[in-house]
Amino acid sequence: MADTAKPMITDVFVAGARKGWNIATTSTLPNVLMAFIIIYALQITGALNGLAWIFGPLMKVFGLPGEAAAVLIGGWMSMGGAIGVAITLFEKGILTGAHLAILAPAIYLMGSQVQYAGRILGVVGIPAKRIPLMIAISELNAFGAMLIMRLMILE
Repeated sequence: MADTAKPMITDVFVAGARKGWNIATTSTLPNVLMAFIIIYALQITGALNGLAWIFGPLMKVFGLPGEAAAVLIGGWMSMGGAIGVAITLFEKGILTGAHLAILAPAIYLMGSQVQYAGRILGVVGIPAKRIPLMIAISELNAFGAMLIMRLMILE
């Protein structure tokens, strides 16, 4: 007869902790570290000021400084990276808590599209010609969410 005994709760916990540790050290931590380095490099080179100048008018619609575009660009590549960028800009006093609240839904609505386009959409057989439309829909949702969050924060 097969052994149908339930595993002990401690064994389940340890197995889950191992999986969590693996995700943190192989995915989340490298993305966040990369984001810190990118923001630092952008600041040293002055590119962050250029980014703020270029995207300032668009970000102002959402009540954000132009530098917030770095969070959205980072989020488009990696959600963990976007969070790292947001934290770094918050620590430097460029973003406030209200700015983070406006950006948070956008990070998740358009997050990691570069990673997932090939990893998921290509694997399941989505025709390549439809991927730009899918990305555009996600971005429109993200910008709509930022507008709603801005209205909620203004009240």
